[in-house]
Amino acid sequence: MYRLVMVAAGPIVRWWGRLEVTGLDLLPSQGPTIVPANHDSAWDPFVIAVAARRRRQIQALAKASLWKNPLLRWVLDGMGQIPVRRGQADTDALDAAVRCLSTGGCLGIFPEGTRSQGRLLRARSGVGRLAQAVPQARIVCAAVTGTVDIARFPRRPRLTVTFFEPTPAPPSPSPESALELAARLTAELRAVAPVAPAGRRSGPDGKPSGSTGKPAAGDTGRE
Repeated sequence: MYRLVMVAAGPIVRWWGRLEVTGLDLLPSQGPTIVPANHDSAWDPFVIAVAARRRRQIQALAKASLWKNPLLRWVLDGMGQIPVRRGQADTDALDAAVRCLSTGGCLGIFPEGTRSQGRLLRARSGVGRLAQAVPQARIVCAAVTGTVDIARFPRRPRLTVTFFEPTPAPPSPSPESALELAARLTAELRAVAPVAPAGRRSGPDGKPSGSTGKPAAGDTGRE
């Protein structure tokens, strides 16, 4: 299913979005990999998946409410995506994410836990907990821009995805906590991809790209 969706829709996204990808060679072609990303639009995970397709298949965390739509549920399950129950510590999602990484998979996660709504959000601990649970996993960030404009017909967006390795943790007498790691990754992502304006056209879930509610995709637990 993943390959089918990428083959069918990937070229359209690349053409329509004039997608520019940099740093793809930093994404390992195999082995456990965590891909933290900024989150301004419902299109973010799909655009990142398209950008990474030539190197890796990304199994992403997504809000559980998307599974209420039977067709979307079929697609998400077929692509191996992981549902996250919003606004709560979802141990099932965390366990599924750890299994993905422990078997050499590539996992996409949003450290902010939800779409930005045009403002900088505080990081949540999920990505740090995953890094601690699977310490052998590499971390390669994905900064995505332009997705809030993807459905502003007839105007075409300019999509960019920049893969980069985060800077090492600063020297400290105590290990970096899960929340500190998440905050550091979020700051580095936002340095490359600043928060986008809210209130643009709808994303694939039918809601405005900048609108959301409680923490969802990528939030596998409260601090």
